[in-house]
Amino acid sequence: MRFTLVGNGRMGQQVALVIGQSGCHEISALLDVDTPVVPEVFKGSDAIIDFTVREAFLNNLPAMLLSRVPVIVGTTGWDDVMGDVKEKVTEAGASLLYSANFSFGVNIFLRTVREAARLIAPFTQFDIAFAEQHHTGKADFPSGTALRAADMILSANSRKKTVVRELSDERKLAAEELQVASLRLGSVFGKHTAFIDSDADEIVISHTAKNRSGFASGAVEAAIWLAQRHATNPGFYTMDDFLNERLA
Repeated sequence: MRFTLVGNGRMGQQVALVIGQSGCHEISALLDVDTPVVPEVFKGSDAIIDFTVREAFLNNLPAMLLSRVPVIVGTTGWDDVMGDVKEKVTEAGASLLYSANFSFGVNIFLRTVREAARLIAPFTQFDIAFAEQHHTGKADFPSGTALRAADMILSANSRKKTVVRELSDERKLAAEELQVASLRLGSVFGKHTAFIDSDADEIVISHTAKNRSGFASGAVEAAIWLAQRHATNPGFYTMDDFLNERLA
């Protein structure tokens, strides 16, 4: 397969390394975050992989969709316009797969957290909170993965209704609120942790990324899957769609 990579930051470079080491794939173009993007630059590519920033992704989206080349998006921070992006993908007859984290380890972790949140739901003595740590260069917080985890916890545990990203000096955390805490520290690749607590027990479920290779290889595998699916079933997909088919 031939890939166009949009974004030449840390993740873009890691994806390029994974493709280069594969022996069976190649990079047709590598676009910097500031490179003007038009549909023609994707000609000859089988998939686009985007790891940029919110503004660049949203600016480049029309050209990527017009190219009709399947798009893998690892850029985070645009959840507030998710509905609009889905609509544009559908209208263009394009294919786009978004994930805040392409690591298989992280996605297994997220499913484990969701199941734990479901299991404790009937037992009011158990409370749950979530925390994430990343390097100081990460622009958005909480991380997209943490927000995804929060959505999964809320969907599995009816005792939690809303997410609180920051605490206030003026009031206590309500029982129905789920705290999602963020820490930016040094060069931490990424650590996500669910804390479950009662008077008698503490359960801690955690995932720590050792490097970026898991994110990059997962993005490449997802791109191969989406490219195969695009011809007959274009549309907006998530990592769950990919994993559900792999796990079936």
